[in-house]
Amino acid sequence: MSAQKAVTPSAEGLAASVRATKERGLPPVHSWNPPFCGDIDMRIARDGKWYYEGTPITRFELVRLFSSILKLEDNKYFLVTPVEKVGITVEDAPFIAVDFTVSNEGLEQVLTFETHVGDKTDAGPDNPIRITRDPATGEPSPYVMVRAGLEALIDRKSFYRLIEIGTDHDGWFGLWSSGVFFPIIRSDEMSE
Repeated sequence: MSAQKAVTPSAEGLAASVRATKERGLPPVHSWNPPFCGDIDMRIARDGKWYYEGTPITRFELVRLFSSILKLEDNKYFLVTPVEKVGITVEDAPFIAVDFTVSNEGLEQVLTFETHVGDKTDAGPDNPIRITRDPATGEPSPYVMVRAGLEALIDRKSFYRLIEIGTDHDGWFGLWSSGVFFPIIRSDEMSE
């Protein structure tokens, strides 16, 4: 009887496992609960670039594949397949919202964001927009929920465009999308 050798998780192994199970659309990572296999040296930088063992992952298809199996649990990020779960490092948000469109559905304005990996999401009750401010500089960091607790940092050019279409409501300057108002800053602070 031979002893089983422990398999060390790797980016290549994860990619192969996902390709073997991938169907159209996003994999059902919310229903996968495999055992934790340890952390791997993979990092998503604040600018949305992915790194494996310190080297940038330059193949878009591979980044897209990994982004499709990303899961957030207890404020930690994991890549999940049906058979393994590995921890990775995310410096800020795992996605960058690089563009948005404005449409009208009935009387409601809808903001649809697109991430750097091709995900699209409509801001609304299930996908809120939120703003944090750096305590030292006051600089805003805007985010939109993409899916299952995973957010996108809204890039600067998109944020400036959002400010142009913002409006005042109940003492706040902010944005409407899908019938929900998302406050950005108190209206009285806009003139300061």
